[in-house]
Amino acid sequence: MANLFEGSIKESRIFLNRDIMLPHYTPERLPFREKQINEMVSVLSAAINNSKPDNMFLYGKPGTGKTSCTKHVLNQLDEFAKSKSMPIRIFYMNCRHYNSKYKVLSKIVQELYPDRDFIGYSGTFIYENLLKYCKENSCRLIVGLDEIDKVKDLDELIYALTRANDELQNSSVSIVGVSNQLTFKDRLDPRTKSSLCEKELVFPPYNAAELRAILKDRVEIAFRPGVVEESAINLAAAIAAQESGDARTAVMLLLRAGDLAEENNLEKVTDAEVKKAKEIVEEEIVMDMICSLPEQQQLVLYSIAKLTTDKKGIKKLGKDDCILFSGEVYEEYKKIAEKVKTSSVSIRWFQEYINELEMYGLLLTTNSGKGFRGQTRLIKLGFDGEKIRNVLEKHLVVC
Repeated sequence: MANLFEGSIKESRIFLNRDIMLPHYTPERLPFREKQINEMVSVLSAAINNSKPDNMFLYGKPGTGKTSCTKHVLNQLDEFAKSKSMPIRIFYMNCRHYNSKYKVLSKIVQELYPDRDFIGYSGTFIYENLLKYCKENSCRLIVGLDEIDKVKDLDELIYALTRANDELQNSSVSIVGVSNQLTFKDRLDPRTKSSLCEKELVFPPYNAAELRAILKDRVEIAFRPGVVEESAINLAAAIAAQESGDARTAVMLLLRAGDLAEENNLEKVTDAEVKKAKEIVEEEIVMDMICSLPEQQQLVLYSIAKLTTDKKGIKKLGKDDCILFSGEVYEEYKKIAEKVKTSSVSIRWFQEYINELEMYGLLLTTNSGKGFRGQTRLIKLGFDGEKIRNVLEKHLVVC
């Protein structure tokens, strides 16, 4: 009997290396981020001069190069330190997976002591072993924390890592935190913020010309020569620039356009494929963005999606659009927060979350006009409520 995969091996007419268009790929060259990279190198070079680097926080919308730059610079530092036998240890982790102080510290200590098993030990014991390693090896530890705002007990983690330096003399611990949110540090305890002494870098969105150059670099090594039309590259760059300035969106547009050309046995990737890919990519990007939001923002968004799909709120101008009052969303949010056994935030922070969700394009808001008692904020989802609700119910385990 023939194997099920017999005949599946075929040479692509479109791609040379499709993996280069996938989100996990980190390019060797990071154009238009030279300034940020140079600043990161300037800060972290203290380690190779046997001094403690400042803590560093990188901000920017998704797809602005924060993660790629962080990985690139930390990898370069790691290679250089190893080549010179310097006592520098580099750690990088995504806090979507390592989302607590215990998980982060356990990951670090397990890598410091690969021959030992720390499963089941207390957080205090693990922390003491981290300090012990640093003292015994006069080591400079640099901890890269991507999506740092996903850590549930962020105050405790940052305080522990920064205060470790009070007990270290010829060694140190430094943080490189990456976040999509400029305001995430506002939620930290004042004593934690006072211990940071940090450097901050902002990654602005890419413009259309920059995105076009980034796409051309990728196309040269990912696609077969001459397969992607110049106008298709320009269109993908223009769409991404207009909507978000997100390089991932631009790259994914060409990836999906290439897939469509492959599926339809076409010889070229044209504007038509990019236009067809736009709808597919928009949904993928939105769902990925939703899953990467901090838990509290997910709870707020879920509350809006639930009320919308339950047909609560008011109808606007006879349409099916569901318009919600800010107050009813806040009450629903508090109920859901209690259901998932997490504390709810104040109305001030709730309004801040609404602002951020609107900035991401997930919501539309307006202040109420005539016909309402007093002043209130009206909220409407920017995307399909059922899809958002289904994604978050799996992510938050609220049902």
